[in-house]
Amino acid sequence: MTDPTRDSSSAADPRGSAEWADDLRLALQLADAADAISTERYRSADLHVSLKPDRTPVTDADQAVERAIRAGIEAERPGDTFFGEEYGDDGASHRQWIVDPIDGTANFLRGVPVWATLISLVVDGVPVLGVVSAPILGRRWWATRGGGAFSSEHGTAPLRVSGVSDLADASLSYNGLEYWRDAGRLDQLLDLTGRVWRTRAYGEFWSYMLVAEGSVDVAGEFGLEPYDMAAVIPIVEEAGGRFSSADGKPGPWHGSALATNGLLHDGVLGVVAG
Repeated sequence: MTDPTRDSSSAADPRGSAEWADDLRLALQLADAADAISTERYRSADLHVSLKPDRTPVTDADQAVERAIRAGIEAERPGDTFFGEEYGDDGASHRQWIVDPIDGTANFLRGVPVWATLISLVVDGVPVLGVVSAPILGRRWWATRGGGAFSSEHGTAPLRVSGVSDLADASLSYNGLEYWRDAGRLDQLLDLTGRVWRTRAYGEFWSYMLVAEGSVDVAGEFGLEPYDMAAVIPIVEEAGGRFSSADGKPGPWHGSALATNGLLHDGVLGVVAG
């Protein structure tokens, strides 16, 4: 993908806020490196797959992508810490990079193209930068705090959430029923599905990017880790949306996600919160 940070001709600057411009440039370069690794291994006949202790799959591509991103961070930001899905957490710090090398590993290993690398910079516990790169879809999204949200498909036009204000007109993506069930919220989900116009389970990062683009109005799920959420938060919020846990708590630290266009957030929380 071409570097979107090189064109400053528009008032809507895809380089994001000046405060995070250098970090965004690095994150986009790391996403390029990740895409090169993951696309080469996608649908490879010799892809190695194993099970982690939590019984979720991991491929050699997940591991190689994370190693490459970690190496890039260590070289360019030696004072920052790193938290990746496959190799763990260096520990909290003022600046921490949080990475999911392949969000949607099950899709990746089955040949489903909905998967992406998620890269986030978290400062004092707040995600301030997010990059989501889905090379097989040919799409990339990014945002910095205070700098707007953008995608490769929209060029220099910033992303905006929808203006839907009535749940009866809303499109909902709930991802996996089993996660709502295991969290004891299946009844709440069924209640919510009866209040909205349309329901789908787009899954993974895709649901949240569709919220940021205004194509979906509500997305939520349970059973998450910080690396599943940190990168999508700035993109949703900078597009004008809201992001919280399913109980209304801020940040990626609470095991669940609720992203909306903002107008619907309180109403949805009223249905799904425990």
